[in-house]
Amino acid sequence: MTAEPFPEPWNQIIAANVRHVACLPLEQQQRLRQFIRIFVAEKVWEGLQGFCITPEIQVTIAAQAGLLSMGKTQTYFEHVLSILVYPDEYLRREQDQSPYGIVTERRTRMLGEAEWRGPVYLSWVDVLDGGRREVPGQNLVLHEFAHQLDMLNGRFADGIPPLNSRSDLQQWLEVCEPEYQALQKRCEQRQPGVIDCYGAQNSAEFFAVLTEAFFENARALRQQHPVCYDLLADYYQLDPAEWNIQH
Repeated sequence: MTAEPFPEPWNQIIAANVRHVACLPLEQQQRLRQFIRIFVAEKVWEGLQGFCITPEIQVTIAAQAGLLSMGKTQTYFEHVLSILVYPDEYLRREQDQSPYGIVTERRTRMLGEAEWRGPVYLSWVDVLDGGRREVPGQNLVLHEFAHQLDMLNGRFADGIPPLNSRSDLQQWLEVCEPEYQALQKRCEQRQPGVIDCYGAQNSAEFFAVLTEAFFENARALRQQHPVCYDLLADYYQLDPAEWNIQH
């Protein structure tokens, strides 16, 4: 399959919808195209609420997810079996139970979700906005697939993806824990920065939001949080601060 020429219509989709790709070195662009082929072929794709899955949707999502895999350790997210796509944001029903046994139901507006050994849910409108960089600093696909990387070493996302050694883990904790606590304080004081306050909820969201900042606001992250930037540059084996991506 990968010996065949990459479909030209897919190249046109990438050029229109995923602005990051043109900034990659040619070798990494080739690796990304290999990733896209395999990812599109191996996943089960399903549109929800009557939404029709097209090659544009598949390639746009695959190209963004593949950015997380362009470093020295390439993963095809084998544990992610399906991609479920809504046309836009959607409502999720949630139940809460009080200490007295009273159950209440609420509906939460969602853009995406990542389940352990389960599907990734995505809003197509927000997928497209992220790939085209319509909302600077935010990328839904990078966020949800960062959660999937996080869950590779356990059932629950805890903000720590699989690392190579105990010393790497120690370094990760030494960098991320103080940065996470500092983010919580800044957000309590309503002082937003390059790391979005959505990441102040818990360590898992911190890693996902930090990944978004690394790829979407790389130069600002390197300037304001150089230790964080270096940590992710080492993890992803990429240096997006040197990419020339125009908003």
